[in-house]
Amino acid sequence: MSPRSRSISGPAPARAYIEELLPDILEGRIEPGRVFDRVVSLDEVPDGYRAMNNREALKVMVDV
Repeated sequence: MSPRSRSISGPAPARAYIEELLPDILEGRIEPGRVFDRVVSLDEVPDGYRAMNNREALKVMVDV
């Protein structure tokens, strides 16, 4: 990266889209695999957070 270049990022406004997109995900019209790269059970939520923290997963979906 050039010394004159800089990169700025921040959290995605995911909550702003949940109401609109969640029904499409649940009904199979949108493939969540394009967003989530790991699925965990409710009991495995700590493992999901650990995977994101260790950069082993980008987004984890909880299957309840």
